Amino acid sequence: MSTVKSDVLRELKARGFIHQATDEAGLDKLLRTERVAGYIGFDCTAPSLHVGNLLGIVMLRKLQQAGHRPIVLIGGGTTKVGDPSGKDESRKLLSDAEIAANIAGIESVFAKFLSFGGGDTGAVMVNNAEWLDTLNYIDFLRDYGRHFSVNRMLTYDSVRLRLEREQPLSFVEFNYMSCRPTTSSSFTGVWAAACRWAGRINGAIL
Repeated sequence: MSTVKSDVLRELKARGFIHQATDEAGLDKLLRTERVAGYIGFDCTAPSLHVGNLLGIVMLRKLQQAGHRPIVLIGGGTTKVGDPSGKDESRKLLSDAEIAANIAGIESVFAKFLSFGGGDTGAVMVNNAEWLDTLNYIDFLRDYGRHFSVNRMLTYDSVRLRLEREQPLSFVEFNYMSCRPTTSSSFTGVWAAACRWAGRINGAIL
């Protein structure tokens, strides 16, 4: 039986939306005492979203209905790297033009479920290419790379399963989990699919 007290977290748990949390008690308290900004990321690997994305969108909608601010994070930067989760082989690397076309195809979907605009609870849409594209590689390694343990990274399902199957994992894909946390560390509430748990853990570490 759930012991959470905030209405939105209780409803999400009752609906089976919550699989695991880094600090459920702390999040529960924040949701009851403060206005929380929470985001979910959507990579731009196709010109449309799929039914699985609806779960994340509904979570953002519930967050907004409870008086909090939802943030739609468009993965214009992380799409250039490619999420290895659930894949037996490397994703096709997309050009900037292909990514831009995919973004144009999915942006309009969110306005059907979320209210964008002013006010304390108005939804916000941001693109992580805005900061990932400007990262200096050496500075990134010094400022962020030192916080990541390769030993830990090798245990995450997205990496471990590919290695166990003796399927190739490119250096680009391996670095995906170090790109995502630079975003995760910037927000109070981060909601994600279970397959991206590694990014959430790394974000919490940062």
